[in-house]
Amino acid sequence: MQKCLLLLILTLFFSCDEKPISILSPDNKNELIFSLTEKGEPQYVLSSRGKNVLLPSKLGFEFEENEAMKEGFKIINIEKSTADVLWEQPWGEFKEIRDHHNELIVHLKEKNGSGRTMDLVFRLFNDGLGFRYIFPKQENLGKVKISNEITEFTFPNQEDVWWIPVHRENSYYESSYRKTPIGQTDTINTPATFETKDSLYVAIHEANLTDFASMTLLKSNEKQYKSELVPWADGVKVYTETPFKTPWRTVIVGENPAQLATSTLMLNLNEPSKIEDLSWIEPSKYIGIWWGMHLEKYTWGQGEKHGATTENTKKYIDFASENGFDGVLVEGWNVGWDGDWTADGRAFSFTDAYPDFDLEEICKYAAQKNVRLIGHHETAGAAKHYEDQLEDAFALYKKNGVNAVKTGYVNKYLNKKEWHDSQYGVRHYRKVIETAAKYHIMIDNHEPVKGTGLQRTYPNLMTQEGGRGQEYNAWSPDGGNTPEHTTIMPFTRMLSGPFDFTPGNFDFDYKTPNGAMVNTTLAKQLALYVIIYSPQQMASDLPENYKDQQAFQFIKDVPSTWETTKVLDAQIGEYVTTVRKDRNSRNWYLGAITNKKARDIRAELSFLEPDKKYEATIYSDGKDANYKSNPYPIIITNQLVNNKSVLNLELAPGGGSAIKFTPVD
Repeated sequence: MQKCLLLLILTLFFSCDEKPISILSPDNKNELIFSLTEKGEPQYVLSSRGKNVLLPSKLGFEFEENEAMKEGFKIINIEKSTADVLWEQPWGEFKEIRDHHNELIVHLKEKNGSGRTMDLVFRLFNDGLGFRYIFPKQENLGKVKISNEITEFTFPNQEDVWWIPVHRENSYYESSYRKTPIGQTDTINTPATFETKDSLYVAIHEANLTDFASMTLLKSNEKQYKSELVPWADGVKVYTETPFKTPWRTVIVGENPAQLATSTLMLNLNEPSKIEDLSWIEPSKYIGIWWGMHLEKYTWGQGEKHGATTENTKKYIDFASENGFDGVLVEGWNVGWDGDWTADGRAFSFTDAYPDFDLEEICKYAAQKNVRLIGHHETAGAAKHYEDQLEDAFALYKKNGVNAVKTGYVNKYLNKKEWHDSQYGVRHYRKVIETAAKYHIMIDNHEPVKGTGLQRTYPNLMTQEGGRGQEYNAWSPDGGNTPEHTTIMPFTRMLSGPFDFTPGNFDFDYKTPNGAMVNTTLAKQLALYVIIYSPQQMASDLPENYKDQQAFQFIKDVPSTWETTKVLDAQIGEYVTTVRKDRNSRNWYLGAITNKKARDIRAELSFLEPDKKYEATIYSDGKDANYKSNPYPIIITNQLVNNKSVLNLELAPGGGSAIKFTPVD
């Protein structure tokens, strides 16, 4: 749904000399300047509030069998326009989003040679910049093999950056973020988040990644990165032909971390929904036959401990029904899990169940309980094998009333040779999403290509992994996710979209061979439901661990889609306090978390509706709570508050606080 408040188009076509061209953001705080060097090289400069964000940074492309397009240009004409549109999401952290930007399109042509043309489109928002290349259809540029993109990001200083490496540790973003100066990084993934010496916060990423290679950032010197496109196995970065356009390169700019976390720039740079009927797309909360495998209580493959049995699944369905959960995820139901399934995914069938799992009976039983089975398709990276079964697999699920599927790609490569974030991977994941939409199926994608706002165009792409989730706390050799991990993610990984982190562990006494553990308190596990957004949100623990637990009420209450979101206060890697308003009621929810340090958080409740009283149900760390030695103590209290109230929250080491605010009138 789109509501136009104002759409003002002021288009200027005129011959232009080579003087710099500038545009301002609608609030006049951000400025983009485009110019050509003496050699005719395109370059841009970005500033915010009078501070330099990016110094002159060059733009262009190189090809394998064509001359590069990076210099010798002249400006043919320019276009300027302004847009101000309000549009609505079917689900998300915000119900309504304002797309307010000023646009500059620069039409370039080579002075000599074949006279090829290239357009550069810049959109400047109050929260940052998006820009892309457009290559029109032309006689002297048809099919091309892109070998290099020359997009530069040149900082005024050697800034500090929060980053994870590309492919070195794993190929699907499951690394721990680290903070170093630019000079101490290597090739890094986006989103990459910078804390500048001018007290700005900057995040570089991309939007609308469509039939193109993912952009990573190659350090070229201590103050600069260049775009490094992820290649095919044969070394070509992108196969395409004119006309074509690149994804948007995005630069979010804020005065504090909160402004990064609540930016909607990436979503605004994606196309409106291609799905007309959105009635079947529903946010939900679910449980699953999943954590038990990671703890080795169950197995994915057949045997005495097989988890995905008809009997066991019905028990999970009963628990879901009794506690108001919408779905039950079941992994290991289908043929192909026996032996080392990660070595070769071509053993998987996505239509044949193991003998002890009756898909039709289970789905009928779930429907009687007002619960749905959440399907599961692990491919072990055998993407082509999966595509060959895709239509039959989704048709089977649709027949049995399954409307959500978790997909997985646990392998370094797709088809044993292609990167997940290559053009091949981008094409594959899009094919899965589009095919799923045809069968009215929602997707939760694990081991994905990074999110770039595609959920606006295909709202059935509900959530993704693409980061270190809760499962690392079951088996990771490094002991599990650190207490600071989730204080970093809202300003790094989560800038790319919803994150299926799977919070909700209540048992901290399990034993693992590597000594891995959940490095939080119980109260922090509750707070993560507000801090980490996913429209399909899991309660990750075994059902028996929730029995007779009063704190479980918060997980039952907390929504999975929101009307609005505010980050009240945050310091990356230290603490975060976030509030969100329920889309379907007047209730608000607050989550506050800290790293390994105990911390007192002051939460002003000015976000509440004026002149209204609310009952605050507060889940706090109890006496002597500590993520390492005593994670269980939790105190649940109630008090009346209003929008002038201030709460002082005492967070234990590795702790948190979760609050539900309910109007009393």
